[in-house]
Amino acid sequence: MNNDQEMDEYLRLKRELEFQKVEIETLRAELALSKKENNVQNEEKQLRVDELIEAKKELAKQNTEKRKRAEELIVANEELDFQKDQKQKRAFELLRANNELALQYHQKQRHTQELLSTKRDLALYKNKKQEWIDELLIANKEIALQQHQHQKQDDELIVLHKELAVQFDEKKALAAELSLAYTDLIKTEESLRKHIEGLEDMIFMISHQVRQPIAQILGISNLLEDSIDYSSEELKKIVGYLKPSALNLDHFTTEFTAFMNTIYRKDDIVVPIHGIK
Repeated sequence: MNNDQEMDEYLRLKRELEFQKVEIETLRAELALSKKENNVQNEEKQLRVDELIEAKKELAKQNTEKRKRAEELIVANEELDFQKDQKQKRAFELLRANNELALQYHQKQRHTQELLSTKRDLALYKNKKQEWIDELLIANKEIALQQHQHQKQDDELIVLHKELAVQFDEKKALAAELSLAYTDLIKTEESLRKHIEGLEDMIFMISHQVRQPIAQILGISNLLEDSIDYSSEELKKIVGYLKPSALNLDHFTTEFTAFMNTIYRKDDIVVPIHGIK
């Protein structure tokens, strides 16, 4: 009877020792998995840093191009303003010349009337008649020449107005292009920032919610691989440890799928994740 009790005690102590070994192996597996996850996280962080550096370089390049474009637009705007001032100055000069020609025209008309009146008064003076006729012919030629110049200046003024209108439209188009480019840049920066925040949240979820169930499953697997004759109750107890870990993994995959779809919806992209419940 004492031998049976000693044998039972020995078997009980042996099982406790085996369970302790299993717990030690589980802790070792958790430690190894934690180290591996830390290495993966460090690699992912370095990759993330590289991506952020590339994104920063790209944004800096785009800002440089936009700034260069803005400087070109400013120079073009200044040139257009200068040309507009020149055109306006030319237009004022043409208007002043036009007024002067009109005044000269009226003076010539008045002079012609005076000449005609003088001609009537000097009708009796035949010797002076031819001289006055020649003077009138010359005055008429000058008036015709001035009218021609006046018409030419009017045509130049119309052309200048058309050129000013075209340049003003080009200036408006360039300003609209610059405003649209700046708006696109702001939207791109905001979208990139939101996407980065979503990825960081995803990495946090994976590192904190998956590690513990996997470590538990690995520890139980190591326990089952040992060549120990477990009783039915012990096997049920060991297998029973698997179910909470599996349920935790299933709950996490459901949350992870919903989280990923939320990220893609924020970016206006819906991508189903196949293979995850």
